[in-house]
Amino acid sequence: MAGKKSSAEKRHEQSEVRRLHNKAIKSECRTYAKLFVEAVQAKDAKAAEEKLKALSSKLDSARSKGVLTRNAVSRKKSRMAKLYNVTFNSAK
Repeated sequence: MAGKKSSAEKRHEQSEVRRLHNKAIKSECRTYAKLFVEAVQAKDAKAAEEKLKALSSKLDSARSKGVLTRNAVSRKKSRMAKLYNVTFNSAK
């Protein structure tokens, strides 16, 4: 029969589960950002707009789960919106 775990062992296991969960969410955000940048580079305004909305949604979701801070999310959304605006609004 296995012995009891110490509280430190339990906390370590909990932190490892949270770390992997947060890592997956951050990775998903980076993937959406990459897809958005690829759409912008392909000069596809409609696809880029859809990807920007999806990216914003994912970033907001990560913020609400406490994975990313409010300022980090705001900064990333602002930079992506600026990239979209500079690319597609100056071409008109």
